[in-house]
Amino acid sequence: MYYLRISDERLNVAELYAKLVDPKYGGIDMFVGTIRQWTGEIETERIVYSAYHPMAERQLEKLAEPIEQQGARVVIAHRTGELQLTEEAVFVGVAAAHRGDAFKWCQYLIDTLKQEVPIWKQEFDTDKVRWGE
Repeated sequence: MYYLRISDERLNVAELYAKLVDPKYGGIDMFVGTIRQWTGEIETERIVYSAYHPMAERQLEKLAEPIEQQGARVVIAHRTGELQLTEEAVFVGVAAAHRGDAFKWCQYLIDTLKQEVPIWKQEFDTDKVRWGE
């Protein structure tokens, strides 16, 4: 059964990884997104994430369910609130029987999450405040 969380709590990558481990899976792929300092020439000091929780949670379920119906396990956790440089903002993990499926589904989930799930970021950069994805 998938595990989905949107919360102000810090992400514990080891605990999230442990939710993917199971003898029936031969491949686990994970993506961990952190707060980076530089985006091109823009220097970021911190980021504040916010979400419309009811809709975001429904969207995550819509992403996870079809993958789980194919026999995989999905774990997605996204932080909200203020995050400093190097803090983990998002964890996406997929456990599948074979690595190819785990890779494919993990990339699909993070790419689609960024496009479709109502989570917004306010970037506090050294020159101004920007709203991102």
